[in-house]
Amino acid sequence: MPRGFLARPFATARLDVLPLRVGHAARMAVVLGDPALHTFIGGTPDTPEELRARYERLVAGSPDPAVSWCNWVLRPRDTERLVGTVQATVTGGGEQAEIAWVVGTAWQGRGLASEAATALVARLREGGVRTIVAHVHPGHHASAAVARSAGLSATSRRQDGEVRWQLTDTASDHVT
Repeated sequence: MPRGFLARPFATARLDVLPLRVGHAARMAVVLGDPALHTFIGGTPDTPEELRARYERLVAGSPDPAVSWCNWVLRPRDTERLVGTVQATVTGGGEQAEIAWVVGTAWQGRGLASEAATALVARLREGGVRTIVAHVHPGHHASAAVARSAGLSATSRRQDGEVRWQLTDTASDHVT
């Protein structure tokens, strides 16, 4: 995978997917400020200051050189507003990634999370990532639908009570 490949912006039919910057924190605090977003993940919304500190850590990158933190914000092309995020933690020499997504409640139900997650999975696969994983609360049917639309399948494995969804490219394992 070319260095920096995953950190570049990319696009979908309706979204610009832009690398996370610390300067996004104030606008994203509004997007992520609805307590309803925390129904399945727990906790409470970050204040703008807390989110800024978190984004500073994320932008600085993982302290482990074997781990890449890749974070993007979602901006629909018909507005300057930010509406959510997608992220990937890449490990295993660039062959494995754990992904997550969140779209603010005001923009949910429009297929934006599915569109962004599907594009993220395609981007990761293009970059050589072979195994892609997401963890979804068993009661979060909308997020399960996003995982399914991105090509992941539910497994019987659980982590912290969440269902492990996975996509594994095994084509290169076959001998022809």
